[in-house]
Amino acid sequence: MTAEGGQAAPQERPRRRQARGERRIAQLLEAAASVFTTTGYTAASTNAIAREAGVSPGTLYQFFPNKEAIAIELGSRLMHEMRETYGEVLAPVDPATPLEQVVGAAVDRFIDFNCRHPVFFALMHGPDIPGRIAEEHDALHATLVTRVESMLTPLLPDTPAPEVSRTAQMCVGLYKAGLELVLAHEGAEREAYVRELKNVLHRYLDPLVVD
Repeated sequence: MTAEGGQAAPQERPRRRQARGERRIAQLLEAAASVFTTTGYTAASTNAIAREAGVSPGTLYQFFPNKEAIAIELGSRLMHEMRETYGEVLAPVDPATPLEQVVGAAVDRFIDFNCRHPVFFALMHGPDIPGRIAEEHDALHATLVTRVESMLTPLLPDTPAPEVSRTAQMCVGLYKAGLELVLAHEGAEREAYVRELKNVLHRYLDPLVVD
């Protein structure tokens, strides 16, 4: 609703400013993702991020005091999306589901996430990432392993819990090792590495699964 003369009502103006601010933050985070992916977190600078976003450094500092704050906000948003991804993918499965299908579906979803957000790998595995990101990533990793355990339990009904936990840790470790190779390639070669990653996980799990 507008006031007389077509001007925005007073209560609408703060909402519009908030919306503009949110768009600017999204723009800066997108630029930061590009810079962090290209140069790594350590070599990145606020000037480079502002330049990538097409704004002045002063505009950037209106929203973020430094590079670390940008990385923390970007990392938090990505980890939230990652939690949603594995919440959908890593539900307990019907033991009758073919193992190849279980592995393929999980790998495809996680690879899709990481290919859409290559900065996630750059941030989470960089040598100098902010401590808060490292802490959140450790918590994310622990939760991810727990979800993989829950997914595997119906497939390994006679396996003791400690062994299921160890198997889940191995699956996550194998995936992360393969992911680095996947992200290092593009096109047909990337697809080939995705297939190899699925094959590795399938061959590791297949002897363990009860028919």
